Amino acid sequence: MTLPTETAHPELEGLGTYEFGWADSDAAGAAAKRGLSEAVVRDISEKKNEPEWMLKLRLKGLKLFGKKPMPSWGSDLSGIDFDNIKYFVRSTEKQAASWEDLPEDIKNTYDKLGIPEAEKQRLVAGVAAQYESEVVYHQIREDLEEQGVIFLDTDTALKEHPELFKEYFGTVIPVGDNKFASLNTAVWSGGSFIYVPKGVHVDIPLQAYFRINTENMGQFERTLIIVDEDAYVHYVEGCTAPIYSSDSLHSAVVEIIVKKGGRCRYTTIQNWSNNVYNLVTKRAVAYEGATMEWVDGNIGSKVTMKYPAVYLMGEHAKGETLSIAFAGEGQHQDAGAKMVHMAPNTSSNIVSKSVARGGGRTSYRGLIEIGEGAPGAKSNVLCDALLVDTISRSDTYPYVDVREDDVSMGHEATVSKVSEDQLFYLMSRGLTEFEAMAMIVRGFVEPIAKELPMEYALELNRLIELQMEGSVG
Repeated sequence: MTLPTETAHPELEGLGTYEFGWADSDAAGAAAKRGLSEAVVRDISEKKNEPEWMLKLRLKGLKLFGKKPMPSWGSDLSGIDFDNIKYFVRSTEKQAASWEDLPEDIKNTYDKLGIPEAEKQRLVAGVAAQYESEVVYHQIREDLEEQGVIFLDTDTALKEHPELFKEYFGTVIPVGDNKFASLNTAVWSGGSFIYVPKGVHVDIPLQAYFRINTENMGQFERTLIIVDEDAYVHYVEGCTAPIYSSDSLHSAVVEIIVKKGGRCRYTTIQNWSNNVYNLVTKRAVAYEGATMEWVDGNIGSKVTMKYPAVYLMGEHAKGETLSIAFAGEGQHQDAGAKMVHMAPNTSSNIVSKSVARGGGRTSYRGLIEIGEGAPGAKSNVLCDALLVDTISRSDTYPYVDVREDDVSMGHEATVSKVSEDQLFYLMSRGLTEFEAMAMIVRGFVEPIAKELPMEYALELNRLIELQMEGSVG
């Protein structure tokens, strides 16, 4: 039996195959301007009829974006041509009140993804669908509205809840946090705004779907979630795009505030096509007794750089990140997590699983910081990588900064290959090589796969199952 190569296991070829690569008509995208300038930023703000303070913040973001250097670490970003990107594409003039009101081509896209069916079967408590730069459809259950839950697209939230919006916007991720956060602040459009009042539990998830249709599109949604004291919410997002010969950019910012005793779970199932740069900044702050959970699935994109963070600001706050990454030919999944302990008796847990095949590359990049004034902090990190051939690669870059004596800190990382012994044993029990390899991969990711939202919308369940089993295509 020979060592696995990039062609030895056809059962895994699905990891490099993409099933959401169709494109709709692109009249709006074809007319959109390319390139970034002050005029573009002012035009976005004017079209949205924004207050003066938001325009000033956008212009500040533009200025800082021009000053800040590109990241010199991590993935190769030299292929991004900022002058060729379309920064704002308005696909429809108004948000639809029902699926039937959507333009036919947009409706067809979401029909293919199964989203109306998910809402019809009440698998979700609220639905948002963003197409290009703006949310085209939005709905929330009436009983949640009656309890004071706000679930809007971010543009509408700015208009309808200006004081609440201004109080929290940009407080978790400042305008100058990094180059791509500055870019997002300058040109943000769409995204979700959620407020859950004290003591309210949203037991069924709120869900959003992000679709890029235009070639060379830049999608820059901005999501802001506020979970008040003793409240709970689970938010799920899914992402797809057509396959084009030239690249698109997805650069979102997500800010989450979890107040005393609150809990937030944020699940992402990212399946961008392999011509999308996915460069996202996600950060939460958790106060006394609060819990923040990131569940992250990175399956698609050309390059992903994403490191969800939790700042543990109050005693007994908890942070957790569970992530799965798949990298096939031409992909680099550079993902990880950050946990910053700023208060006593806080705890964090990071579990990362990655699978690389066909010359793909996965990287774990993580930070654990336990600051002065955080005695009794506990943190644990577990990173496991599986290489299924001889030409793929996995790297781990842990960074630990501990400034207290009375803490508990653990880090474990493993890189393994699919062994001949494993395959031989399973095949001797009657499995084909195809079935044996698929079983090994499923078993490897199972501890995190079971945390994925299996009761959710059909299209996300099917996507995960197909990718786990390597049977796409």
